[in-house]
Amino acid sequence: MEDRSMWINATTIGDRLDQEADRNDGIALVMGDRRLTYRELSDASDQVAAGLLGLGVKRGDRVGILMPNSVDFVVSIFAIAKIAAVIVPVNARFKAHEASYVIDHAEISVMLTSGDPSGATDFPGLLATVISEGGMAEATVVDMGESPRGGFLTRDDLLAAAVPVADVKRVQASVRLRDIGILMYTSGTTARPKGCLLTHEAVVRQGEKVARTRFNLTREDALWDPLPLFHCGGIVPMLGVFSVGAKFCHPGFFEPGPSLRMIKAERCTVLYPAFEAIWLGLVDHEEYVPEELQHVRLVQNIHTPERMEQFAAQMPWASHVTSYGSTECATNLTMGLEFDSPDLRLRTLGPVVDGMEVKIVDPETGLEVPPGVMGELCFRGYSCFEGYYKDPELTAQVFDEDGFFHSGDRACIEETGHLLYGGRIKDMLKVGGENVAAIEIEDFLATHPAVRVVQVVGVPDARYDEVPAAFVELEPGAEATEAEIIAYCIGRVATYKVPRYVRFVTSWPMSGTKIKKFELRDPLVAELTADGVPQAPKPAAQPAS
Repeated sequence: MEDRSMWINATTIGDRLDQEADRNDGIALVMGDRRLTYRELSDASDQVAAGLLGLGVKRGDRVGILMPNSVDFVVSIFAIAKIAAVIVPVNARFKAHEASYVIDHAEISVMLTSGDPSGATDFPGLLATVISEGGMAEATVVDMGESPRGGFLTRDDLLAAAVPVADVKRVQASVRLRDIGILMYTSGTTARPKGCLLTHEAVVRQGEKVARTRFNLTREDALWDPLPLFHCGGIVPMLGVFSVGAKFCHPGFFEPGPSLRMIKAERCTVLYPAFEAIWLGLVDHEEYVPEELQHVRLVQNIHTPERMEQFAAQMPWASHVTSYGSTECATNLTMGLEFDSPDLRLRTLGPVVDGMEVKIVDPETGLEVPPGVMGELCFRGYSCFEGYYKDPELTAQVFDEDGFFHSGDRACIEETGHLLYGGRIKDMLKVGGENVAAIEIEDFLATHPAVRVVQVVGVPDARYDEVPAAFVELEPGAEATEAEIIAYCIGRVATYKVPRYVRFVTSWPMSGTKIKKFELRDPLVAELTADGVPQAPKPAAQPAS
């Protein structure tokens, strides 16, 4: 008899949840101190979906989410998907002008929000600022919080507008696999974030492929994932967990102590910290007791082979894997195999996920290179995004005639089929997992009255992998200090975009008409290494007035 245990049930985002709710009465979601069964989560999403239909949301409308990681966030994801609308998660780290750009560019019709229980960010207040500055002219805001801000619709208003749930089910039945399910904004080489169009199939099938073939999940497993739900790294693993009826555990706001207690209490078998700052937060915490975590069998992190070896030594009984991914491929293009040798798991980024195609080409000629030779990583397949929203020109630039997306990343494929990463070709930084375009930071710093010319590069950092460093030429007669330039950024751009180092220059290394950034970066890296700086200081200055 044919073994169908690894078959993938490609379906839509809403159907993925409902199918499991029909056959599984177990816990689907643990979010902080809240627990929901599959049925409870499905029913809650039906109610919000009915309310959105009552507000006039139609097929293809963009519905935004700007709220803390929460049950409401998860419910909103499925509610929007069920009514053939497009989910637009807005980065919770954005300041008002950054959020305003995404909201207006996406032409969001309804924005779902709520307050942050930690008090760290006032999301409804941020949206009020956006409106006061002329943004969101066409959007309706619904404050889902328990203490809603005045001037917006409330959860009660949303539910009062609800149509019968049968109407939700009729619309849900019309959603197709290749419909756009998520519009996910990611920074690129342009000054503004780009909107990646991801189909229902891309995120659902990607999630299930990884859940079954990399995490080896069954209904008995629990996966812990602290990544933000406005990222693919929060949404797609959750969809994978739901595909096998397992339990998805999210701390809400990451704190090491409560997270360790959750991992132990829920008997989590797979951990998805992904980034060093999160992983070290766990293993360096006083509540980290190895003997209490023997149920963990697999850990996924993203780092260099040297650091992966260190991570593995901190939890030696578990398998440690790393991966290559991006928003454009709906999270993971490659990932290590749990039962591969330690060398392959820690040194490489794993083989390509089944169903995706990869080629490595010479970035100058476009010709494929043989195994073991570095070139530009290109891919195509079911989880590849459909293009950049409202940017057909850029979309045409990044896809070749055979439908392969050219990532701008250097990589090679070994004879075994495992991927090695060689850095970025394009002018990008990756700060603690966040994609940042150097030009975006440069454009902002150029608004400082003392700045004449500015260039931003990425320098290695022990905690965040990479952080921004700014090189500044001042206007004639102007004066500024490193602290003043940094303070100018704080509160005006997302924290991960704030330069951690500023150096002043009076001339630039040029190549024809272009500044040679590597000649700025390399001496700074050497300086920091010579001074023994393991990681950048936090930008703790107060915002400039």
